[in-house]
Amino acid sequence: MKSKNLQLLLFFILVPLNLFSQTDYRKFHFESIVADTHNDVLMRAVEGEDLSGRTTKGHSDLIRFKEGGVDVQFFSVWVAPSFLNVNGKDHSYKRATAMIDSLNSLIKRNPQKIGLALNFNDVQKLINQKKLAALIGVEGGYPILDNINYLDTLFNKGMRYMTLTWNLNTPWATSAREESRIDTVLQFKGLNEKGKEIVKRMNQLGIIIDISHVGQKTVDDVLSLTTKPVIASHSCVYKLTPAFRNLKDYQLKNIAKNNGVVFINFYAGFIDSTFRPKSDSIARFHKAAIDSLKTLPLHPDDITLAIEKYLSPFIEPIRPPLSKLVDHFDYIAKLVGVDHVGIGSDFDGVEALPQEMDDVTFLPNLTRELFLRGYSKNDVSKILGGNFMRVLKANTN
Repeated sequence: MKSKNLQLLLFFILVPLNLFSQTDYRKFHFESIVADTHNDVLMRAVEGEDLSGRTTKGHSDLIRFKEGGVDVQFFSVWVAPSFLNVNGKDHSYKRATAMIDSLNSLIKRNPQKIGLALNFNDVQKLINQKKLAALIGVEGGYPILDNINYLDTLFNKGMRYMTLTWNLNTPWATSAREESRIDTVLQFKGLNEKGKEIVKRMNQLGIIIDISHVGQKTVDDVLSLTTKPVIASHSCVYKLTPAFRNLKDYQLKNIAKNNGVVFINFYAGFIDSTFRPKSDSIARFHKAAIDSLKTLPLHPDDITLAIEKYLSPFIEPIRPPLSKLVDHFDYIAKLVGVDHVGIGSDFDGVEALPQEMDDVTFLPNLTRELFLRGYSKNDVSKILGGNFMRVLKANTN
């Protein structure tokens, strides 16, 4: 009888506390500064899609940013490899400026909802005005070609971080994918002299150096040169998921010594080591259907979307639980401190997300899970946006 009474007592104590926490985490989330350092939605905008209202595609638009509590968003300017060589000419700079123009157009059409931020003070001002603070990050240094003057030009157009490479090398820096390939002999690893010159100029201008996607030697070279904190705008932990571009423990420790921040990527394949083998198996099983879709007379991006839509119901059952995502936040916080981890979702740039994170409106679930793991309000505030604000201030003011 005593045992039963004790169980009832615990039930009546814990249930109200649980109900309170369910309300409280959402209130805390929307009262906090929430910053995301990587979203690829401009790939949709540059093709003419209007993100002003609620859309049925992808993971985000201006309405859903608001519903997810996002205050600060870095919009990624990613140039597909197909633009690097068109009839013998490089069109990467032209493509990058077109994507920036699409963001400026969105801002011009929605001045009450969103504004362009160029520094820490701009972000603070826009947050106070209850507008989305939009910043520009160029993913991969291809648009500057081999001309450092283009770096200044893109800075003047609003670029405030640059990921030194994507999966391909630039003429002046090696990528994680190329460094990890055993079938390729590289002319150099890391930064060459031009790359070192570019890193120094980024420091001078106030462009945050982003080391997501870059090779281990490039990370080492950057950290030996930079005078300001770096970011990994959308990366995860190699120890938990040994993907070629996830970060190893020694890299995480060196980034922390630099006072930098790793912003966690939400892609299922980077947070769960079992996801890619399963999804690859599904793709092989449906190879005939995929090959048929590839023959459609559509833009390559539309073909990719068609394949993703076709595979979606088969991928759904293998999406990892949200806990797998939170494990990466937890790992970095425990290894090098809570000051060195944040959000770099990669929304609209990935085909599979964890459960309970279907799009940007589900971001409050991350706040809930951090509290359930025992993080304090101060710590959760740092992860949601405080760490980003610190790095932004150190670089742009």
